[in-house]
Amino acid sequence: MKIDISIANQELVFTHRNVKLVYPVSTSKYGEGYKEGSMKTPLGMHEVCQKIGGRAPFGAIFKSRKFTGNIAKINVANEKDIITSRILRLKGLQKKNSNTFNRYIYIHGTNSESSIGQKGSIGCIRMKNQDIIDLFSHVKIGCKVFIHK
Repeated sequence: MKIDISIANQELVFTHRNVKLVYPVSTSKYGEGYKEGSMKTPLGMHEVCQKIGGRAPFGAIFKSRKFTGNIAKINVANEKDIITSRILRLKGLQKKNSNTFNRYIYIHGTNSESSIGQKGSIGCIRMKNQDIIDLFSHVKIGCKVFIHK
């Protein structure tokens, strides 16, 4: 079981046995990097260390990894980017990305689905809500995640 995220293609590929799922994503509009506060997507090997929101409704809004009880409006102009539907929290497995967990880097749903397929996040890997719900059902804790240019 593994996830491969291509920054160049803005694409996530999940593979496990005979299952291969491909989804468009949105990585950081600030590029790639590891520095705290940089809002850049960290490269390298990570693993899913936490799954959050498994029973939450489609579009559920999360704040500090907790469901707020509110549901997002998808693709509404001038709405700020919010974390929706599901969260796969990442932990860096290399020295260079060892602060990924403390930087709160996730794979998550977004209310800004129209930006998926191009760089637009502030560090996380954003997905369409139905896509993250589908991916979430396949991923287990410990799943390796490789993020590369």
